[in-house]
Amino acid sequence: MNYRTLPNTDLRVSEIAFGAWGIVGDAHWGPQDEKDAIAALQTAYEMGINFFDTAEAYGDGASEHLIDRALADVRDKIIIATKLKPEDFAYQDVKKACEQRLKALQTEQIDLLQLHWPNHNVPLQETIRALEDLLKEGKIRAFGVSNFGVGDLHESLLVSGAIATNQLPYSLLWRAIEYEILPLCHQKNVAILCYSPLMQGLLTGKFATPDEVPDGRARSRHFSKNRPKSRHQEEGAESVTFDTLNAIQKIAQRLDIPMGQLSVAWLLGQPNIGSVIVGGRNAAQVRDNAMAAHVKLSSETMSELNKVTAQLKAQLGPNPDLWQSESRYR
Repeated sequence: MNYRTLPNTDLRVSEIAFGAWGIVGDAHWGPQDEKDAIAALQTAYEMGINFFDTAEAYGDGASEHLIDRALADVRDKIIIATKLKPEDFAYQDVKKACEQRLKALQTEQIDLLQLHWPNHNVPLQETIRALEDLLKEGKIRAFGVSNFGVGDLHESLLVSGAIATNQLPYSLLWRAIEYEILPLCHQKNVAILCYSPLMQGLLTGKFATPDEVPDGRARSRHFSKNRPKSRHQEEGAESVTFDTLNAIQKIAQRLDIPMGQLSVAWLLGQPNIGSVIVGGRNAAQVRDNAMAAHVKLSSETMSELNKVTAQLKAQLGPNPDLWQSESRYR
């Protein structure tokens, strides 16, 4: 495993992080065996992953509890990132929510505390002042944001230069942040934490047609607005999406690299990436995902992957909101 230091911090994190949403088991992901979840977390650590990303919203704290149960004995060797809900962004609510997250994780300090989504009803100055005070108090080691567009990120940076990260959806199938957000992060030295790097299984080759994708995973703007759980008003890009997947699969087969590992390796080759957050619901999935850290792609392969995904990038456009036509990013 390789490691990278996040900007404005002393946090040296594994290039591949463990995404701890799927292990809670819910309507989105389906049932989850708790023993498999514990094994997945412990296997991640054994594979050299020291960075674990969670949130209160993941099972109403269940994900945080699982991390504590699985990894309490190595707490001083791992880095935990969790997130605050937007409704907790007022000054006192930030302080209170942080105490709740500390309790859920059974820890004395949160390594990276993130704002899960923007809340445009609370001044950013107030929220970030609370985060800075938590930093001074030693309750957290660093703070970052998540799902912040160029406007919100720029405003945040005017308030504080200590913002370490911006967690964003980014993958071969979802390159919208490349239009504006990634360049700003690169310019301001804010590390990107990539979520949905495998587009919920699409980039593993798990699904051959759009109809095979469960409704819970077909909510993104890649799919038709007629899917039952869709929240957008677009026709989608199902044909182009699966043509693109076929092209990526052919490259993976030619190089004899699993498609998922190829997809993660491509992300690790992009500028300003702090870590790629990959889920894993059992030990075997985690082992496969962790191996992506050993895949090194040539500049020719990187260019080829850029080329075969360019049409989809253009069709989906610069709106970085994966699920809504009326973007929540600003």
